[in-house]
Amino acid sequence: MRWDAQALVPAPAEETSGPAPALLPLAGLVRSVTTPEFAGITFHEVTAKSVLNKVPARSRMPFEWTVNPYRGCSHACVYCFARKSHTYLDFDAGLDFDSQVVVKVNAAEVLRKELAKPSWGRHQVALGTNTDPYQRAEGRYRLMPGIISALADSGTPLSILTKGTLLARDIPLLKSAATQVPVGLGISLAMTNEALSEAIEPGTPGPRARLKLVSRLREAGLPCGVMAMPILPWLSDSDEALDALFASLAAAGATGVTAGALYLKPGTREWFMKWIAANHPELAGRYRRLYESGSYASKEYRTWLAGKVRYFKARHGFSHSSGFSHRDLDDPRVEEAEYPAGIIPEAPAGSLPQGSGQARGQAGQANQEALF
Repeated sequence: MRWDAQALVPAPAEETSGPAPALLPLAGLVRSVTTPEFAGITFHEVTAKSVLNKVPARSRMPFEWTVNPYRGCSHACVYCFARKSHTYLDFDAGLDFDSQVVVKVNAAEVLRKELAKPSWGRHQVALGTNTDPYQRAEGRYRLMPGIISALADSGTPLSILTKGTLLARDIPLLKSAATQVPVGLGISLAMTNEALSEAIEPGTPGPRARLKLVSRLREAGLPCGVMAMPILPWLSDSDEALDALFASLAAAGATGVTAGALYLKPGTREWFMKWIAANHPELAGRYRRLYESGSYASKEYRTWLAGKVRYFKARHGFSHSSGFSHRDLDDPRVEEAEYPAGIIPEAPAGSLPQGSGQARGQAGQANQEALF
């Protein structure tokens, strides 16, 4: 069944005097699409006026610019920190975030024009800071090849953080890009338990598939750091779980690892707590007490987890790699960590500045409004 035949709001014919009515008040909406291949998901195709987003100066992110070709994410991770960002589009932070996906269909074209401006300073651009650029829909829309090519052709360093094994499709392109500009790659993987992964991040490729992707990237001569976030209290924080995780990452050849505890900002907190109550009712009260002071777990828990992570990183050969998200345990609002080796592009000596500072422990926790 052809994708074009599935439009809820079809694209207007060339001879039509005006655009078709929009289902939602989305700026630049072209059409909304459903298809049996993505049951339960609606894609809202929009034309963007700009796709380069400036990260506020107050941010601790180690990059100054982002591009996010999608908003909303079919990975449906219950814990996703970006859920509240969907409310800015008048969607809800729960089911709508998982099932109402906005696609910037002209992202590569607009980006190429923006990068061609004389004012562009070729600072690093980060992809995957808000929602995953390699979620399943990327297999249909193929926005990333054009985005990667535009960045590389303009001399702009780039980094990608993803859970999506669709990234493997673009390994040849990334290898080519790496001969033109610094390239950083990161995989988000915080557990090896396939059943837990399927329950809490149901739309993602499983841990084994992501570990294989890490290996493929390393075999291709590309860097690959891992963001082992979030570690879930009482679900993925046991000695056995952490040992298995770091052992698997070492065996796959990860260039570095950053690990950190679950972060529950408003919008995510409500959705996650509902999931815990339904799936692990015995833990519901413990989670409420652990996060009673806000979005971060208690200092006592973070101190305990920090010790565990240090131990297992050392055990599996990651002691040399930077990156732990709870260095400042007294004030969780300023928890900082360098991204693990491999994610942030390493600029050659004498290159243009690519941004500075240290990353907050959860990629993209701060300043979400600016990271779309």
